[in-house]
Amino acid sequence: MKRLFSGNEAVARGAFEAGVQVAAAYPGTPSTEILENIAQYPQIYAEWSVNEKVAFEVAYGAAVAGKRALAAMKHVGVNVASDALMTAAYAGVNAGMVLVSADDPGMHSSQNEQDNRYFARFAQIPMLEPSSSAEAKAFAKLAFEISEAFDTPIMLRMTTRICHGRGVVELEEPQPVRTRPYVKDPQKYVMMPANARVRRTVLLERMRRLAEYSETTPLNRVEEGDAEIGIITAGVSYTYAREVFPNASFLKLGMTNPLPMRKIAEFISRHRQVYVIEELEPFMEEQIKAAGLNVRGTDLQSTAGELSPDVLRRRFFGTVPKKAAGNDLPARPPVMCAGCPHRAVFSVLRKHRAVVSSDIGCYTLGALQPLNAIDSVLCMGASIGMAQGYARVLEPDRPVVAVLGDSTFIHAGIPALVNAVYNRVKMTVVILDNRITAMTGHQENPASGKTLQGEQVPVFDFEAVARAVGAAYVRTVDPIETEALERAIGEAIACDGVSVIIASRPCALVDRHQYTGVMMIDKDTCSECRLCLRIGCPAMSLRDGSVVINPDLCFGCSLCSQICPKESIHRTRVNVEG
Repeated sequence: MKRLFSGNEAVARGAFEAGVQVAAAYPGTPSTEILENIAQYPQIYAEWSVNEKVAFEVAYGAAVAGKRALAAMKHVGVNVASDALMTAAYAGVNAGMVLVSADDPGMHSSQNEQDNRYFARFAQIPMLEPSSSAEAKAFAKLAFEISEAFDTPIMLRMTTRICHGRGVVELEEPQPVRTRPYVKDPQKYVMMPANARVRRTVLLERMRRLAEYSETTPLNRVEEGDAEIGIITAGVSYTYAREVFPNASFLKLGMTNPLPMRKIAEFISRHRQVYVIEELEPFMEEQIKAAGLNVRGTDLQSTAGELSPDVLRRRFFGTVPKKAAGNDLPARPPVMCAGCPHRAVFSVLRKHRAVVSSDIGCYTLGALQPLNAIDSVLCMGASIGMAQGYARVLEPDRPVVAVLGDSTFIHAGIPALVNAVYNRVKMTVVILDNRITAMTGHQENPASGKTLQGEQVPVFDFEAVARAVGAAYVRTVDPIETEALERAIGEAIACDGVSVIIASRPCALVDRHQYTGVMMIDKDTCSECRLCLRIGCPAMSLRDGSVVINPDLCFGCSLCSQICPKESIHRTRVNVEG
């Protein structure tokens, strides 16, 4: 049977067909749908872990215990998991263990476009790169075979276009679930120095055998064409290059770590000019040139941004593709959702002229106009840590505030909060608790009180954690009640120590009926001061020079009415559509 699958759905299907028993992930675009689809197979235990390192460790522990396991994450998540990954490569596995890294060339929803192929080389683990949904499923299955054959974790590297693009996938029957016996083996799994030194030698010998495998595996294949032009490529770049150079010869690499250097040299020797076409960094080109082989690549291609057939045509032939009709529409900047409870927090912080260190999440949009309330965003968990640096340098009367979401606080914020208390920093932490992991599409987390499968579990207690680590001031407030919010933040900023505000209100898109009615402007009393526009609500706009509220977008949060100096904004009808 054939089905039309996205790459992420195909990886999930491949894991199911390979007999995977345990899967763990932390949500992050473009990888999120892998676990959401694996969770559809009741034969597999699947969980949202609190961060990527824990997800990797859960999967790795299952693999060591004897069940095939998978961990999935976006590219920056591998940074978090890398501590466990680097040593797991030394120890090896028992049953197969696959790490899916979903890279984001072009930064469609990421803070950088790091090329995680270097992580596979750094950790000295094999890596497969599919070029289509069909290959995503096939490679996911094969990855478990390679992992077990060579006793190693293995990386399956996806990119955004493979994750979200769709293609035909042939479904197959799942393999029988196999459990390898667990045998206590401290010399293999206890990485104290004496054992790790031995495993280092094992690691190097394993990579030598993998290099031989890379030379012979059908994953790396030659597609003969014109002898004048040869192209070495992998992943989604293969499909782009195929379209732009239909008559060229191709060395299509499905296994890109380790590279098959003898096969590459032989391919180069049979073609007059060979190009390496790859997205982001010159990962393959650098290794090929280091081997003394003559290829061209980065002299024709930028290492910044996402590839496409049009980008290749422009770089290789200088042609500029014609714009399709409609491409001249004005750009619309991203804004926080109508009814978002986080908006009120940023309005208050701006009044205090606070230096605001933010984390990664949908609330990061508070950095944009008109809110313009955020000074820095670095990575998951960095808001509280960076704020401590601000507090050590800026003038003592300048408020320093860290803002981060509920899931993010649990992900990586807790150790930084402990550090702030331990080192007696004067600063405020605002946890934007909307009871869901909103940015990646509303995944459950410990603060939502539900598991991936919707099972009810105890709700994470932010107040109890903040008090337990020693925060001097802890308050939970409803951010839509702006007077109480302003009072709490004012007290928190005045506190001589670490203060924690939990701004708690469900995401407007999760609970669409939490407000009664929508807001409307009384034009008889409105002075058109336009102060209400400064909250940046997309339901409010100017029409013929006058502020109006779109009732189809308004959730009725009432923030606009609370800041209106003329009290001209009122709630109208009772029921909210949607």
